[in-house]
Amino acid sequence: MAKILNKYKLTDSTYELRIEAPEIAKKSKPGMFLIIRIDKHGERIPLSIADWDNDSVTIVVTIAGDTTKQLSSMDEGDSILDVAGPLGNPADIQMFGTVVLIGGGCATAPIYSEAKAYREAGNKIIIIMGARSSNLLVWENQMRKVSDELIITTDDGTKGQKGFVTDTLKDIMAREKIGLVVAIGPVIMMKFVSLTTKDAEIKTIVSLNPIMVDGIGMCGACRVSVANKNKFSCVDGPEFDGHEVDWDNLIARNKCYDGCCK
Repeated sequence: MAKILNKYKLTDSTYELRIEAPEIAKKSKPGMFLIIRIDKHGERIPLSIADWDNDSVTIVVTIAGDTTKQLSSMDEGDSILDVAGPLGNPADIQMFGTVVLIGGGCATAPIYSEAKAYREAGNKIIIIMGARSSNLLVWENQMRKVSDELIITTDDGTKGQKGFVTDTLKDIMAREKIGLVVAIGPVIMMKFVSLTTKDAEIKTIVSLNPIMVDGIGMCGACRVSVANKNKFSCVDGPEFDGHEVDWDNLIARNKCYDGCCK
């Protein structure tokens, strides 16, 4: 059992939960994730670890189906039956020079711990936060604390620059040398970020979070094609070289599950 210590409403459909999990917190590193099951009748779902301290881990949850709706309705003091983690491989934190981290919508939150780690390694950090509209942006203040430059983009122009994150990325590519791009967010966003950087030969890392069940590589649900080889996102990832991901295959596999958790 893992108690919910704090709960904050970030948007109409997105919540931040701090969960008591000292053993998980001790081993957490940027890029890793959890598998949770709310109760004995619940399904298992993966959630990125956005942050942690000595005794707890923080997740950001957007309502997308029955389980995330139930999780978002829980209150401080309630307990989650099963929390497994940290799972997956941590981000490969090195010195790259200028690192551009791109977050889409609520997936901006997992960018936070990576940006902090890359900055501590001596890199210049540029963060691009993208969303359809300003009311879907999360963790803006946190991102300012771990970046040398923060750029906000919205599709409708309600905050920051109007347009897509790839438009802003192209502007940065034109003005300075980039050592690494990290993109976390919707599959279609990560695909086009990877296409944008491929011809320029800028190393690009993406975090893949397809449908998962066990999170330990046994079920095969999270199979992805990377460099023409089958990989499991849960044990081989979740981070991969964006230029080697078969994006069309991933999009097609995800569509197979459309509506299954609504």
